[in-house]
Amino acid sequence: MANLGGPLVLPRILIAGALALLVAAPAAAAPRLLMPGVVYEKQVQFTSRGPVVIHVLTAPRPGGLHALKPVLSNGMIQGLQTVTSMQQDVSSIATVAGVNGDLFNWQDGHPTGGLIRDGVLEHRPSPDRSTIGIDSGGNLRVERLSLFGTWQGSGQRRPLLALNEPPGPNGISLYTPAWGPATPAVPGAYEVVISPLPPTVANIEVSGPVVQTAQNGGTQIPAGGAILVARGTQAAKLAAEAPVGQIAAVRLILKPDWSEVVDALGGGPIIVREGKPVFRALEVFTPEQLLPRNPRTGVGQRADGRIILIAVDGRQPGYSVGMTNFELAQTLARLGAVSGSALDAGGSTTMAFDGQLLNRPSDPAGERPVSEALSIFYFGAYAPPPLLAAMSPNRDGVDERQELSYKLVRPSVVSVSLVGPDGAARHTESGPKDPGTYPLSFAGRTAAGAAEVQGRWRWSITATDDLERVSTVSRTFTLNNTLGFLRAERKLLAIPRERPRALAAVTLSSSATISAAVETPTGAPLATVLSGRQSPGRLTLVWDGRNRNGSFVYPGRYVLRVRATNSFGSIELTAPFGVRVLAKKPPKPKP
Repeated sequence: MANLGGPLVLPRILIAGALALLVAAPAAAAPRLLMPGVVYEKQVQFTSRGPVVIHVLTAPRPGGLHALKPVLSNGMIQGLQTVTSMQQDVSSIATVAGVNGDLFNWQDGHPTGGLIRDGVLEHRPSPDRSTIGIDSGGNLRVERLSLFGTWQGSGQRRPLLALNEPPGPNGISLYTPAWGPATPAVPGAYEVVISPLPPTVANIEVSGPVVQTAQNGGTQIPAGGAILVARGTQAAKLAAEAPVGQIAAVRLILKPDWSEVVDALGGGPIIVREGKPVFRALEVFTPEQLLPRNPRTGVGQRADGRIILIAVDGRQPGYSVGMTNFELAQTLARLGAVSGSALDAGGSTTMAFDGQLLNRPSDPAGERPVSEALSIFYFGAYAPPPLLAAMSPNRDGVDERQELSYKLVRPSVVSVSLVGPDGAARHTESGPKDPGTYPLSFAGRTAAGAAEVQGRWRWSITATDDLERVSTVSRTFTLNNTLGFLRAERKLLAIPRERPRALAAVTLSSSATISAAVETPTGAPLATVLSGRQSPGRLTLVWDGRNRNGSFVYPGRYVLRVRATNSFGSIELTAPFGVRVLAKKPPKPKP
């Protein structure tokens, strides 16, 4: 969403309309555990305006193996990047799920609000909008902050109100390595390079020697240093009071004092306070930003400390119409938040896990590059879901081999096992491991080549890292040879009107409940071919070419889906086929 400033005027009729919106209780898919402690749920809320699709992430109170942190595009303040790409960039240090962050400047990508990472202040907060912080106790804080900064050379203390953003016409800004490799081009600007300079922790004065002066920007920012960039009247003062060799001091004061805040980013407005949705936050947002039903992003915290991240799809009639900002507040409160804030919205709204989208962004081009992401970090052992929910090593060439893996982000001592339904371990490993990803390919057969035991298998990892933090993760899959050798009788099927035609055949090695259905290529069911308990043997599947309503299907491509369920679990196979143009339906006989 573009950053549109200005005061907020809310017509009473719109207030009444928002409060009067009638909604049904949301329908929800089964929650899915993404990684230890972190759960994803997709809800659909049916309203008088149309459906609203809501994506929800919940995570433990930040601390220990979990953290809530901002991630910058390409690792720096300037520039833009998609949330999924940001997650891929940090995957070696954590497994990450999250949403888009603050509103941002379209020209250079810098956020419009505050930024604190690991206790270091890297961008000034907007005093007219909320900043979202996480303190050392894992508490979410949503407050308005103001920056009162100063710099001092050989003269008096002078104001410094910009941090990692271009200075005003007669202003001065401090650029740190968080900005990027070099200062931006600013014609007429005067620069002094300070190196070394300690990190800019709020409320603490830092100082260092001036080692270089430059003009017009484009100067390399030294690692462990910073650059003061001044324009207009401030440029003359900087040149006079900060020559090479002068000790320059910088002090960045936040009010209120957020010394205990570890990580923070801008956002707003505040939408939940003491468990109640906030309608008038009196922050500087326009009606165009708050009142339309748009995609929305938010963050909150429950009374027990669990974090809630929410992304609402919108601008997609028939799928999801979106929400107003106050409807987002109501939704976050319904989910149990006692405090919460909105984040950037519109086409920026994104939710992703481990580099994969969870929501459906509204921009026609897909996921929008943004300035930063608000991310749940998990530092423990992680095992992605097995490649196959059910493997079937019956030599029919389908789903024969299972691919497993686990990831470590810190040096750890591990205990790993793959255990069959009989309780016996087929694979074990233990001992110290470096950070990295460790794969295992499982063929589902013994060393002698016999088929392994059918049923549920468990892949488990326990790791103790170099910080003495213990994490455990396990994944399950089934080995089921019940169903195999599905073969469509013809790739292009012509079904005579006078009788059904054999569609396919499949082998059943154990008794099971079978369901066989014809679907469209997108998965929409059209007709049931077979349903019920079946004995072992070769089954022939017959279809008369009609859909569930008794009408003949149109010519085109279709999919046959066969599913078998028994004590070993469920297994399914699919086979594509086509239907060619059929003869006209004969007239009905006269009564």
